[in-house]
Amino acid sequence: MLAYIPSPSRGVWSVGPIPIRAYAVCIILGIIVAIWWGDRRWVARGGKPGTILDVAMFAVPFGLLGGRLYHVATDWRTYFGAGGDPWGAFKVWEGGLGIWGAVLLGGVGAWIGCRVFKIPLAPLGDALAPAILLAQAIGRLGNYFNQELYGRATNLPWGLKIYERYDPDTLQVDNLNGISTGQLDGIVHPTFLYEMLWNLVIVALLVWADRRFTLGHGRLFALYVAGYCLGRLGVELLRDDPATHLFGVRINVYTAVLVGLAALVYFLRAPRGREEPEELVPADERASDPEPTAEDKPAADVSTPADESAPADDSMPPESSQAAKSPE
Repeated sequence: MLAYIPSPSRGVWSVGPIPIRAYAVCIILGIIVAIWWGDRRWVARGGKPGTILDVAMFAVPFGLLGGRLYHVATDWRTYFGAGGDPWGAFKVWEGGLGIWGAVLLGGVGAWIGCRVFKIPLAPLGDALAPAILLAQAIGRLGNYFNQELYGRATNLPWGLKIYERYDPDTLQVDNLNGISTGQLDGIVHPTFLYEMLWNLVIVALLVWADRRFTLGHGRLFALYVAGYCLGRLGVELLRDDPATHLFGVRINVYTAVLVGLAALVYFLRAPRGREEPEELVPADERASDPEPTAEDKPAADVSTPADESAPADDSMPPESSQAAKSPE
């Protein structure tokens, strides 16, 4: 039995003038793992090595932008409400990336990359699906260091201790960038941990399902989205941190339900089976039938030179043809 889970005393360390933020490190590590594993899966399906990194040059910036835009849009009062800080909307290093926006705009970036490199989007998504979810699990560790995305108060033995933090320069409360005062603020559900563990379970199920049923045409990606939405729905129902509500319900609950249902519909209606390996290679790079070489061509009959000027009469048998050509 755990005597509650302690929180780290800080989430930022300084190396000279450079701040090293655990949140950013977790995000970057997740991206690296997703590209590495996604590329291995893409090659195993018949794709060209390095394609995932090429597409990531478009997908990652779009994903980060989408994640931030979704967070700001659904938590706009923090930045543009009474007493808000509009410039805080640009402080990505302090946390606040909505996975819904990240996947949406990241998908747009991936689509652009696929158009540029002339590869199909759906099988690329299938190759990346478990890798993306693993990256999300790694990124959730950043929430632990930032003391964010936790749930309601609990007395369960795996409850998370939240401490007050202060900025040593201003002596003001700063839970994201400050240092722990040692003053306990509460014991809460570690919902970021629940989500991380759920993601790891779905990663394993995706790998198994992909091998067992050879899923393709975007169906594995849809299964990833549906599985994630199911777990996220449970997490949202445990959270009570400040968030935008619609009719008394957190807006992320609506998002999880609608996106999950859309993914399930796509999974059921998409074509069965998996794309052939040659479909994953750009059309202009696919191997065409080679021209026959001199060794492959049949040897010419030099003993009886043919009259190239006269067409052969295929209607006559060989004996009759020869007799017609011989003088009497």
